[in-house]
Amino acid sequence: MATVEKMPMLQMGYDKLNAQLRELKAERPLIVDAIEEARAHGDLSENAEYHAAKERQGQVEATISDLEDKLSRAQVIDPTTLSGNKIVFGATVTLLDEDDKPVKYQIVGQAEADAKAGMISYSSPLGRALIGREVGDEVEVSVPSGDKFYLVDKIEFI
Repeated sequence: MATVEKMPMLQMGYDKLNAQLRELKAERPLIVDAIEEARAHGDLSENAEYHAAKERQGQVEATISDLEDKLSRAQVIDPTTLSGNKIVFGATVTLLDEDDKPVKYQIVGQAEADAKAGMISYSSPLGRALIGREVGDEVEVSVPSGDKFYLVDKIEFI
């Protein structure tokens, strides 16, 4: 029997996926209406509105299925309940780059990662390099633009 892999995520990420799912489910009846209206126009082989509506329906159903799968496998983790001196999922980490400029990241799940917002996936190159490290550790990460070096300055569970 296949085991279902849990997807760790923060409550914020879980809520965001749930909101997307609700929006898409609300769009379903609108798509059905658009298909019915396009079907009333006659010849379906040359009916662009019909084909566009059917394509959108397929996209929405696939996305709903994907979101339901992610939510069913979600393992919501509250970082405020965590502690310790090692970097783990949910930790907020302040790093010093090669120029001693501080950069701050929170280790999150794949579904909620957004590097621009300072949220990196635990499975990203940097996320994998940081897991298990402690304050004072040096971290080397290979990224497409070359190797980057960081010093772990602070670990918080907020």
